[in-house]
Amino acid sequence: MPTTAFDLVGADKSVVVARINGELRDLATEVSDTDVVEAVSVHTPEGLAVLRHSTAHVLAQAVQDTFPEAKLGIGPPIKDGFYYDFDVARPFTPEDLEVLEKRMVAIVKSGQRFSRRVVEEGPAAIELSDEPFKLRLIGSEGGADVMEVGGAELTIYDNIDPKTGERCWGDLCRGPHVPDTRYIVPNAFKLMRTAAAYWLGDQKNESLQRVYGTCWPSKDELKAHLTLLEEAERRDHRRLGAELDLFSFPEQIGSGLAVFHPKGGVVRRVMEDYSRRRHEEGGYEFVNTPHITKGALVEQSGHLQWYAEGMYPPMHLDAEVDAEGHVRKQGVDYYLKPMNCPMHNLIYSARGRSYRELPMRLFEFGTVYRYEKSGVVQGLTRARGFTQDDAHIYCTKEQMGDELDRLLTFVLNLLRDYGLEDFYLELSTRDPIKSVGTDEEWAEATEALRLAAEKQGLELVLDEGGAAFYGPKVSVQAKDAIGRTWQMSTIQVDFQLPQRFDLEYQSGDGTRQRPIMIHRALFGSIERFFAVLLEHYGGAFPPWLAPVQVIGIPITDEHNPYLEQIAGRLRDRGVRIEIDTSDDRMQKKIRTAQRSKVPFMLIAGDEDVAAGAVSFRYRDGTQKNGVLIDDALAEIISAIDSRAQV
Repeated sequence: MPTTAFDLVGADKSVVVARINGELRDLATEVSDTDVVEAVSVHTPEGLAVLRHSTAHVLAQAVQDTFPEAKLGIGPPIKDGFYYDFDVARPFTPEDLEVLEKRMVAIVKSGQRFSRRVVEEGPAAIELSDEPFKLRLIGSEGGADVMEVGGAELTIYDNIDPKTGERCWGDLCRGPHVPDTRYIVPNAFKLMRTAAAYWLGDQKNESLQRVYGTCWPSKDELKAHLTLLEEAERRDHRRLGAELDLFSFPEQIGSGLAVFHPKGGVVRRVMEDYSRRRHEEGGYEFVNTPHITKGALVEQSGHLQWYAEGMYPPMHLDAEVDAEGHVRKQGVDYYLKPMNCPMHNLIYSARGRSYRELPMRLFEFGTVYRYEKSGVVQGLTRARGFTQDDAHIYCTKEQMGDELDRLLTFVLNLLRDYGLEDFYLELSTRDPIKSVGTDEEWAEATEALRLAAEKQGLELVLDEGGAAFYGPKVSVQAKDAIGRTWQMSTIQVDFQLPQRFDLEYQSGDGTRQRPIMIHRALFGSIERFFAVLLEHYGGAFPPWLAPVQVIGIPITDEHNPYLEQIAGRLRDRGVRIEIDTSDDRMQKKIRTAQRSKVPFMLIAGDEDVAAGAVSFRYRDGTQKNGVLIDDALAEIISAIDSRAQV
């Protein structure tokens, strides 16, 4: 009998797929003595993706068993799970998902074998004649970006009954898959939700029903994931934003456009003020630019060519027409700016520059606008209007290495000041199709970023082809309090825009040289960073960031003047304090303050007034009684000034 990859590496059931000569293949693949075969465990990202993709196939089989008229779309693995799209007569209901889960468990327990079969386009089209979306994939749609097609061969995976050897179901797919459905643990997957989705993500196409699911190697891992989702729901910044009266998204303004309420405005101002101070200390110069520009600017920068789909449509202005309708002056297209960098280039080029001025570090809290599709807009983390803490550094090629090292250190230290500690770095390299510039320029810029990143002593992960069109980037990936990873700061080395804008400086020998341009957004955007911190802290901001830092709670109205005197002393020190003078009883005032996640409560009654003291209560419910006023104030001010994580 021929030798298969399973014979070499498949004894352990945690091995779900093999890497044969560097390519992921099914364990049933025949191998020769010269093939290099490696086991791929379900506990690796690649192995877990194979498990999830196989579970998506089980879902599709369950759907067609239950709803025979359903037509198949696509079903890839995604972060933490999988989905599959279907064309069905009506939307799926929660009750449908329960039925489908039970059918999936039955299929999993039956031990059906995934069997790969190579097909030609013609016979495949005949076999799949009842699947219109699969037929379109066999043609020109989807390409290599879709799991179903794109490999060297067109293949179908059949699910084979282990008892009879008969085909139970099949799907167009390039694979690979787990050997059989018993590799999927019956109580380690769950169907999560449904949603409408356009075919291949294009809103010009048909709307399908998407079923999302999650799948894990074990029941305990599924349980841990569901617990994490529950905690994430409690921390959702959209929920907390409403509960804590921080921001909202009025329908009258439009999707993805937030307004910040007074308390949210306080947090935002404190974030920005601290960032400004640190940038001043770091040698940055502050600039301001308009929200709108003529189209010629974004055409010159290349954004109109490479980024038009993410921009708001143009506004045609300045045209003049006489009484007879004759055009006296042609109009001009204006755009809401999608980026700040083109305008910063105009500031640089406003006059001649000398090498003595470099590095020049320009910084702006600049509001930009991106026309995100409605399906991807998500609170403050994916908005249509947001303010970037945008810096552009212009330096010589000789200064580039030291500047990148300095910049990464600055970025990481500032993120730590806001309470984020767990980082890794991601290096995004060139996409040869969606980029401009020479190979030599890209190689030099990428190597400079790699060296700077390695100096930080953090894990460095490669993101092949993930760079912007004008240069490679390093992004800081930060984990929050519940272990989720967020992309924070991005640093990009750009040889292209200085050429497009003909930027120059006079060198020491009198010649004209081209500067290197470094793009840097530390927070990404103020709004997104606000959301990340809100979820990281679960709304319980550390004292220095909290919108209200102290609440004074009188036991009776007679104690209001006493607390007002204390409040006056704290306000003189810049502390944000309020006195609860409502008609509520003291215990309800305490509960209200704790729900508002105020760091400190100062409670005063007759004994406190007599002793010149307060009862000092923390938002976790602990309390110290009879604390002298001076000691209470000193503790509050120390916690704020030190940016303590209380």
